[in-house]
Amino acid sequence: MLVLVAPGQGAQTPGFLTPWLELPGVADRLREWSAAIDLDLVHYGTEADAERIRDTAVAQPLLVAAGLVSAQALLEGVPLDSLGAVAGHSVGELTAAAVGEVLTPEAAMALVRTRGRAMAEAAAVTPTGMTAVVGGDPETVTAHLEKLGLTPANVNGAGQIVAAGTTEQLAALAEDKPEGVRMVKALSVAGAFHTHHMAPAVDALAKAVEGVAPKDPRVPYVSNRDGRAVAGGGEVLERLVRQVAGPVRWDLCMETFKEMGVTALIEVCPGGTLTGLARRALPGVKTLALKTPEHLDAARELIAEHASPAAQRPDSSR
Repeated sequence: MLVLVAPGQGAQTPGFLTPWLELPGVADRLREWSAAIDLDLVHYGTEADAERIRDTAVAQPLLVAAGLVSAQALLEGVPLDSLGAVAGHSVGELTAAAVGEVLTPEAAMALVRTRGRAMAEAAAVTPTGMTAVVGGDPETVTAHLEKLGLTPANVNGAGQIVAAGTTEQLAALAEDKPEGVRMVKALSVAGAFHTHHMAPAVDALAKAVEGVAPKDPRVPYVSNRDGRAVAGGGEVLERLVRQVAGPVRWDLCMETFKEMGVTALIEVCPGGTLTGLARRALPGVKTLALKTPEHLDAARELIAEHASPAAQRPDSSR
């Protein structure tokens, strides 16, 4: 059983889209999406520096675009139900929704443009940020964060919790680490995402989805809210909206993968973060980070080895 996952904000690096432009049709597709959302994805994915692509309004569309072009390249000629499930971390949920055909790629790009802008605007109200806390007992860490007024915004499993709050609260965390913690590291994101600070962005995204007609996922879609596999397109869309201001429970997503019997996990571009978590939390599961087109052949081999039983049936139509 193979899971395809999509990373969230912070995974982007300067020039990470450059090698993907060498694939036929990718540059044209990116330019079409760029025109539709009024954002030059090719420029930001190939020429912009780290600080420029840190901007939430830029980073989020860039990540979804990269995830989609890499997933489309990977799945060309591959039955979709070779995948046992799809999931994404934070903004990666929009990538997963498009891969699972809940949304069209065009709808996903339009929504992520609105999401990125709205979250950037919400983040500008108060200086906020996010910090990764590695190690320690989860309950002890969570209690310590709450004492400092911080929110455990991403509970990622594998001994990692991401705290979110004001810059003053995060500074206090750096000076007063929870007991047993190995590392506290500020993340390259410009806001306290998945907290009450993002409430205005929830309202903006709720308006944006009013005209969207989602389809039911063609493969199980595992949600950040509670790690549950969601079968209805309408519920997927509702969760995508609410998740902007709600904690990401990636730990529960990985628990669901385990219950499903996961044997392999592929992370679309720019892969690395979620495969790292999986290696620690899902021992024995084969992982592959799809960083460049050079990894496509190995990823397709992994799909062939770990395709779901439905895709292996002679009468499979997907």
